[in-house]
Amino acid sequence: MLRSKRIVTGLAMGLASLMAFGTATAFAKDTVAIGTSAPSFTLPSQDASPVSLADYKGKWVVLYFYPKDQTSGCSLEAHNFQRDLPKYEALHAVVLGVSLDTVDSHRVWCTKDSFTFKMLADPAHKVVDAYGVPVKTFQTKDGPMSIAMRDTFLISPSGKIVKEWEVKDIQGHSDEVLAAIQASK
Repeated sequence: MLRSKRIVTGLAMGLASLMAFGTATAFAKDTVAIGTSAPSFTLPSQDASPVSLADYKGKWVVLYFYPKDQTSGCSLEAHNFQRDLPKYEALHAVVLGVSLDTVDSHRVWCTKDSFTFKMLADPAHKVVDAYGVPVKTFQTKDGPMSIAMRDTFLISPSGKIVKEWEVKDIQGHSDEVLAAIQASK
């Protein structure tokens, strides 16, 4: 069911991008299954230091994927996670953002908007692919550009995938994630 939904969503995004930008490709992928071990990873953060999932063993991990630094929807989502950071910390949880942007792009955005949680750079799509996050590629005047679709995974302190959200409601998303952590305790 989830795969069929992702395929339909991917095709719809591709068609919308084709109409808006001239050419587009959207890829629907199988995501990791609820209850399975979260794929391990190491990616650079906004300060270029490596961050691994293993660094947070024993904590809840909110691993959220977003399309692009310094865009309106992504800024709203990140500001909501930043606003709620004390609540996450009280639940022994960390928030990690991931996009296909570069370390430099993350550094500029995190400095400008005072984000204190880790933003991870995945320009090679390694973690995006490992988690099955859909990617949309479209043609711009400067050449092709790829973005990860908005998707969040809640990872338990034991390293298992507890929940996944294909995020539609950016405004209320952080509240949903907090409620899921509280319900899982």
